[in-house]
Amino acid sequence: MSTPLELSYQEFGQGKPLIILHGLFGSSTNWRGIARTLSDSFKVYVLDARNHGESPWSDAMTYDAMANDLGHFIKQHELKKPGVIGHSMGGKTAMAAALRFPELTDRLAILDIAPVVYSHTHAPHIDAMQNIDLASLKSRTDADAALKRSIPQAAIRQFLLQNLVYKDGMYSWRINLEVSLRAMDDLIGFPELQNIPVYTHDTLFLYGGLSDYVQPASHRRILELFPNTKFETVENAGHWLHAEQPKLVSEILGEFLK
Repeated sequence: MSTPLELSYQEFGQGKPLIILHGLFGSSTNWRGIARTLSDSFKVYVLDARNHGESPWSDAMTYDAMANDLGHFIKQHELKKPGVIGHSMGGKTAMAAALRFPELTDRLAILDIAPVVYSHTHAPHIDAMQNIDLASLKSRTDADAALKRSIPQAAIRQFLLQNLVYKDGMYSWRINLEVSLRAMDDLIGFPELQNIPVYTHDTLFLYGGLSDYVQPASHRRILELFPNTKFETVENAGHWLHAEQPKLVSEILGEFLK
């Protein structure tokens, strides 16, 4: 197992500890609004995954490595059985950690992902980002125009462009695109689990009604690994349900995590 990294994080509020894990191309900043809402009842830690945000970069980008990062964070900060929210890649990280270290967490909320192998890939998005000549950029508008040739959806472009930062007169990506692309098979997969007990704590699988990431066919596998699971749908929301329906998602998460 890889050496755990010291992850960057933001913290909000006081109370029972709660950890939030973002998805691929995301960062802790994407979750600040929901974190502040939940901070009325919890001490919320919003982490940047390795190779994302302000966290260190590493050639290792597997769920075993990211689960190890999470376990290390919980122990290092002496958090007593925190709840964990994980979206997409962060959801798979939360599931992998819970199955490997079930004693560390109290309950899970998994957003719009299942512990299965997916056939889709985000490689085209990474290719589009890598193809931008950062040295020639004069503004973020230039970057958006360059992405538009490959990615017509404005919302997706704006989400990806949150990773573009300007420092010392130069634009750069704060996500490790090269490693993420190389690890894509791992990221759309899920670890092979053998001789690992199921996770018996309460678990919520919350998914968007317009998303196809959590299919009914996946429910059986979910219940095999997380038998105390509740399924709930957020209508009129897709894969980024926390961005599309933040108030409703906050209410559902707050009620479950109490």
